[in-house]
Amino acid sequence: MKKYLLFAEQLYSYPILRPIQQAIAQRGDEAAWYIHKIPNYLTDNDAPILKTVEQVQSFNADAVFVPTNWVPDFFPGVKVEIFHGFNVGKRANSSQDHFRIRGHFDLYCTQGPDTTQPFQKLAQQHNYFRVAETGWSKLDPMFNCENPNQLRNTLKTNKPIIFYASTFSPKLTSAPVLLNHIKQLASSEKWHWLVTLHPKSDPELIKQYRNIQSDNLTFIEPGEEIIPMLYAADAMLCDTSSIFIEYLLLSKPVVTFNTSVPGPHIINVNKIEDIEPALEKALQRPEKLINEIEKYAQKIHPIRDGHASERILEATEFFLNSDKSDLKSKPFNLGRKLQMRKKFKYYKL
Repeated sequence: MKKYLLFAEQLYSYPILRPIQQAIAQRGDEAAWYIHKIPNYLTDNDAPILKTVEQVQSFNADAVFVPTNWVPDFFPGVKVEIFHGFNVGKRANSSQDHFRIRGHFDLYCTQGPDTTQPFQKLAQQHNYFRVAETGWSKLDPMFNCENPNQLRNTLKTNKPIIFYASTFSPKLTSAPVLLNHIKQLASSEKWHWLVTLHPKSDPELIKQYRNIQSDNLTFIEPGEEIIPMLYAADAMLCDTSSIFIEYLLLSKPVVTFNTSVPGPHIINVNKIEDIEPALEKALQRPEKLINEIEKYAQKIHPIRDGHASERILEATEFFLNSDKSDLKSKPFNLGRKLQMRKKFKYYKL
């Protein structure tokens, strides 16, 4: 029996780690959580929580699964990076940040060729970690959705459904600018709108969107399960939020407003008055656009069978059992190790 630690350091870690937790249980292995400075959203159905470094060391995991970009070196087990999002390239340096090697990890479980190939080159360059293309665990529930029509049936509408979501970044969000326009489009009664915002969005802005609900606009509270919205919608309006990549992986069209990452797989507009005709075009699902979406999906996340978590565990077990004599030791990184110990108030050798 293998032991695995699930390291949660951001709220977004929960939906990324839970599918892996389920796969661990199905294999008959043992899981435990370590939650670092975030609210505890676990239930009685989840694996137990380890609350101290001493408990983590006593648990003595074979591997630690990490969605974020760091993990304490004094946690037992090989360190497995499973990523907290796609390489969207929101900012000029974000692609470089996605591929920054910090010396923490033994194995990188990548989502698709778009990330696998760069990390394989980096593995050859650094020679102290390995790479396995597994897919992203967060998407397993989306690809395994048992009731894709759940939300549409609840809404009881025959109109096309438009899903609007926005990034929380003040420099990139379209939400303040589009508030009145979305309200106006909803009043036309041509479409039904599903609207949600990022949990980190300005609370006053969230309140403003909540207040424009109508017969043709349903506001979904930030942090609610996103999968029913993805399935219910016929088209999406977005900006630079990475959620539109998840939507594209369902082979559905996206219109973006002033996105920083344009491409042939989306319809991007820069003027508010162009949003409505762009959505009308998207709802027609033009063949060229759908083909471009599929090309993009093949690069980003080609395996869409809902079994990424199982592949992550298989890749980890393969790594654990493999000959690693050809790998160098990870960088000593004294400064980072001292920083980690200070963060955890742990100073034992």
